Order: sequence, then C-alpha cells, then structure tokens
Amino acid sequence: MEPTILTTERLLMRPFAAQDTDQLYAACQDPDIQRWTVVPSPYTRADAELFTGQLSPGGWQDDSMYNFAVLLRDGGPLVGALGVNRRTLGTYEVGYWTAKEHRGAGLTTEAVLAAARWAFTGLAADRLEWRAEIGNAPSRAVALRAGFRMEGDQRAALFNKGIRRDTWTGALLPGDLGLPGTHPRRPATGVSGTL
Repeated sequence: MEPTILTTERLLMRPFAAQDTDQLYAACQDPDIQRWTVVPSPYTRADAELFTGQLSPGGWQDDSMYNFAVLLRDGGPLVGALGVNRRTLGTYEVGYWTAKEHRGAGLTTEAVLAAARWAFTGLAADRLEWRAEIGNAPSRAVALRAGFRMEGDQRAALFNKGIRRDTWTGALLPGDLGLPGTHPRRPATGVSGTL
C-alpha cells in the first residue's frame, strides 16, 4: 500500500521516516513504554534505526503493518506511535504508545479514532482489535474512550520479552463509528440448537 498520511484536529499521523530515529529512540527510553509494549528492552539506537529504516517501511510495502509517527499538527516533537497490523481477512489489530510528556491530553484516543476510520474505509476492515497486558490501565482507558467493546481476557495471548502474558481484549466494528461494514454481519441473538 502507498504510505498514508492522516490528520485530525490536533494531529498529523504519517509513516515513520529516518528523521524520526532520534525522537523514537529518546521516547522508547521510558520504562513504561518498555514495560507495557513489545519494543525491545533495553531499547537501543540500532533498534530505532531498524524500525524507521526497515520494519516500518517494509510493513507498508508488504501490506502487513502500517505504522504511524503521531505528531502535533502545528509542529513539535513525536507525540507517540500507532500501528495497525493485519491479522486475518478483514481483521486488524491496533497498538499504540504515547510519549510521557503528552499523556493525559486525549491525543492517543484522537489518533486511535483516526486510524480506526482509516482502517474501516481504506483497508476494508470489518473488525479492529485491541489487546494489552492485563494491568495496562492507561491503554485500556484509551480503547474504552475510542469506543472499543471489551470482550474478555485471554490467557497467555501475548508473548513479550520471553514471557507469555495474559491480556485484556476488545474490538471496534465499523458500525460503532457509524460506518458501513465491508461484509454483512450476523450478531448473536440467543443461541440454541444442537451440534
């Protein structure tokens, strides 16, 4: 897919580029980002160079993951990162982190909603999933503010830094944002019958 730029009232979201390496490296020194996300720990400059130079552009090229540098529209430093990863036909997963100095301003929720609208309209997604390790309350709060419906816990669903971790899971559907889906949906209405 051709790299995409998204804008919101306060944000510019564009694919990561080499010019983001220094800010990405600095932001990922935050112990909370290393603890709650799958970024390497310790996070080295080589990790940042690999991400901005190969992994992020490669994901756009092979249509497997779409990573956005989240910036303030009027300029300034890196606010955070957001990725939309392909899972199965019509299903994608969103992940994000916010630089410490920008937390609590609603910027990540704004970014998640922009990415969700783009996934439903630009990628023909019918389902956008979110998951985070149980205990990551800030990530869960963002997902809830963006309209994700919590669907439960999954045991050992996340492999992070050599450990299987339990996760909270949620999903957002196009209709949750007033958008049409790509495929028809048949919601459960009470199940009875035999196998």
